[in-house]
Amino acid sequence: MSVIQGMYLSDALKRSVTYHMYIPNDTAPEMKTEHYNRPPKVLYLLIGYSGSSLDWITGSLIHEIALQNNVAVVMLSGENSFYLNQKGTGRAYEDFAGKEIVDYIGKTYRLSTRREDTWIGGVSMGGFGAIHTGLRYPGTFGKILALSSALIVHDIENQKPGFQNDMADYDYFRSVFGPLDALEESVNNPEYLVKELRKSGATLPEIYMACGTEDFLLQQNRAFRDFLKQQNVAVRYEESLGIHDWKFWNEYLAKAVHWAVEDQR
Repeated sequence: MSVIQGMYLSDALKRSVTYHMYIPNDTAPEMKTEHYNRPPKVLYLLIGYSGSSLDWITGSLIHEIALQNNVAVVMLSGENSFYLNQKGTGRAYEDFAGKEIVDYIGKTYRLSTRREDTWIGGVSMGGFGAIHTGLRYPGTFGKILALSSALIVHDIENQKPGFQNDMADYDYFRSVFGPLDALEESVNNPEYLVKELRKSGATLPEIYMACGTEDFLLQQNRAFRDFLKQQNVAVRYEESLGIHDWKFWNEYLAKAVHWAVEDQR
């Protein structure tokens, strides 16, 4: 398994950005599974609020999961952006995660950029980012793997100056999501994106969601699951005992990748 720390000059973010990768290109014959009968899939992983791409290396079991399933993994930092395009030069995080780096990785490492081979996933803020980015770029990503997703749109919409919760304050949320009194009908709202894609007849990525029953984001995840079902969008949703931590995420990261690769056989 190649382990890579790379850097390139991002036009979307107007600066050099660092990413980390695992590529199963030197797997020993005795370790290869049936998944090595095909080229590797490519999974882009988005980290949560206050985290960095290194958290996947230090906290997750994605190295082992990728090795078993012949999946190349690209790990990205989001810098508390929720992976949304924001006002001002150098803050196009959505374009960075949804298009720019996918094109760059494909060209640089000669990995597939076909929709059926390209997946996006994340935890917490990164789970929101995976859902939103996958819906903004449905022609790029065939599958979305979202764990304990910070689906907080309904918690912050229509909030006024002075609002603050355990995560951040009004000024932060407005800078990230745009005007909060217009958020419901905004492209920054995953529900709005689903409705628009359904109207257009576009093919949505397949979606896998999981959340712990003791997670503070459980109700938000259940609500989005119910919304998807109301919109006749196929979603695989799982939950079990667990909180907002790597113990839960590692268990369901393995299940999510297994779900994704088994569907390809």
